[in-house]
Amino acid sequence: MTVWLLLAACPPAQPTPVDDTPSLLGGAATIKNATGKAYTFPAPPLDLDQRDTFSLGDHFFNRNWVTAPASTSGFDGLGPTFNATSCSACHLLDGRASPPKKEGDAILGLLFRVSIPGSDVHGGPNPVPNYGDQLEPRSILHVEPEVVLGISYVEMPGTFSDGEPYSLRKPVYEFTSPAYGEFPADMMVSPRIATSMIGLGLLESISEETILSREDPDDADGDGISGHANRVWDVAQQTTVVGRFGWKANQPNIRQQTAGALLGDMGITSRLFPNDNCPGSQTACQAAPNGSDVDAGEPEIDDMKFDSIVDYAHGLAVPARRAWTDAEVLHGEELFTQAGCNACHLTEVQGGSLNRFHNLSNQKLKPFTDLLLHDLGDGLADGRPDYTATGTEWRTAPLWGLGLMELVNGHQNLLHDGRARGPAEAILWHGGEAQRSRDAFVNMSKAERDALVRFLQDL
Repeated sequence: MTVWLLLAACPPAQPTPVDDTPSLLGGAATIKNATGKAYTFPAPPLDLDQRDTFSLGDHFFNRNWVTAPASTSGFDGLGPTFNATSCSACHLLDGRASPPKKEGDAILGLLFRVSIPGSDVHGGPNPVPNYGDQLEPRSILHVEPEVVLGISYVEMPGTFSDGEPYSLRKPVYEFTSPAYGEFPADMMVSPRIATSMIGLGLLESISEETILSREDPDDADGDGISGHANRVWDVAQQTTVVGRFGWKANQPNIRQQTAGALLGDMGITSRLFPNDNCPGSQTACQAAPNGSDVDAGEPEIDDMKFDSIVDYAHGLAVPARRAWTDAEVLHGEELFTQAGCNACHLTEVQGGSLNRFHNLSNQKLKPFTDLLLHDLGDGLADGRPDYTATGTEWRTAPLWGLGLMELVNGHQNLLHDGRARGPAEAILWHGGEAQRSRDAFVNMSKAERDALVRFLQDL
């Protein structure tokens, strides 16, 4: 009897709960999933109504658009010139696109922004006569595509300080068969790969004040980092604001980013951008039939569909880290900081208020970006200004979700045009303000380089 009483009084010790806060890159909006669909889940705090809208937006995000007129009411109006037929064609499983694996493969998810010297009335890029600000290699029947695109690569060998060789691939782009006149000799071209969709709402929640507090355009503190925010035109507000989305932070918010992609990539008009992309002498494009909703006096995508896609983009969760307690990963994290990578790829940012998504507001975020523009040197330069971004500047790319990219999308192609075949090559391409961090990586031992990459692949 006494023994049983003792056993009852002394239950087995319970293990100490593990603090998993370091793994929660998106705060409460983090999802613990490491499958091939890790980028597709709604953020856990979304309520039932928000989840219904999220599911509807998911449907529209994956829906193919077709040529007008069509029996598919509300989903016709593709083009007349375009890059893709759906949002998910470029953002497969809400992930990142890849350049063609070999010469001759179709180019999907890699687009080319173009402009000529000067700026438009709002300080943005100056469109190319007869071609606008983006090249369209596809078109509907009876309309000529703007251009034929080609890509090849040149291998650039190098050596780490310990003697291990590496090779970087430099893309070479070819633009032939221009359908609407020869391209201007001074045309500037910027390749842009489609990025992953995770955590966009959380990035939008970060206040302008927080972003601007990190600016140091003249490197006043002497650390070699001189980031600054882009200043871009907000169509809805009709004013200049801080940019945060896109490779050069040339879009102010998810709503305008979505409307711009619908028009530029698929030729789908919206209330924000109601006019077809048929510049200059593209008469066949201008004469082509519009989508069925236009006949009723509305853009090709109605407000309900458009708002659902925007809400879907706001609500996507961020996958959690998987091995944040692993010794090699922890060592890699230390090396990441020692190399100065965290000067731009911030390890923590305070989220702010997110309009209409208060349950996603005020999160402790670990996006590994400052959302600022930085000069990354001539090696990555596109030579094309975009508002206040110069031809050598790029927005710091968020790193959350990086380690699941190969599982989700079947590749590890990084940087603005997908040239890097994994994190190590991406680091080696860094120059300019990131030159010291790049050199620190080159001078590490192989074990240290492996640990740093292992850390990145845990994000």
